Amino acid sequence: MTLTLVIGNKNYSSWSMRPWLALKAANIAFEEVMIPLYNGAEDKARLLDFTPSGKVPVLVDGDVTVWDSLAIIEYAAERFPDAKLWPEDRARRAHARAISAEMHSGFMALRNECGMNLHRPVQAKAPSADAEANIARIQQIWAECQTRYGHVGPYLFGDFSGADAMYAPVVQRFLTYAIELAPASRAYVETMQALPAFRQWTQEGLAETLLIPRFEQD
Repeated sequence: MTLTLVIGNKNYSSWSMRPWLALKAANIAFEEVMIPLYNGAEDKARLLDFTPSGKVPVLVDGDVTVWDSLAIIEYAAERFPDAKLWPEDRARRAHARAISAEMHSGFMALRNECGMNLHRPVQAKAPSADAEANIARIQQIWAECQTRYGHVGPYLFGDFSGADAMYAPVVQRFLTYAIELAPASRAYVETMQALPAFRQWTQEGLAETLLIPRFEQD
């Protein structure tokens, strides 16, 4: 049975991007259902038909429904172990999960000040001190991964993993808001930009025409 992944607008929905990218990059087949965010009662009702949480993303696998980006990635990793969405080594896998959970629950200043909006013209924006601290911490995470696993491959844990999917929307933000990055961080951003699944999401997001006014306020 084919999985169904319910997502929001590719232009805006950073949470949707994470499991979509994980599944796509791992070559896990799924059907995509896009329900526009904040687009009236009818679309809200459609979403509630999939999950009482009323939020995207949602993964449906037969009689199993999983919501929340990280929970979907964890489910997919268990459902399709050959996809190797987490590193096989236990210590490396724990590290990947730790930094993914940190992304999942943190970095609120950066999220609030630099919302995901692929349509936004690339232009620098002065971040607050809290957002600057978020940016520094993310680069610290990336640098530690590169130091420890860079000999294996160009992604955070050598090969692509769920951790890269969790940080993909940050890569988009760094690009959109022209965030100044250390050379090693810039190299990782370029690695993600070259990932076919990342390119596809970006191209399809840019092709969307529906604008959400609240997300267009910079």
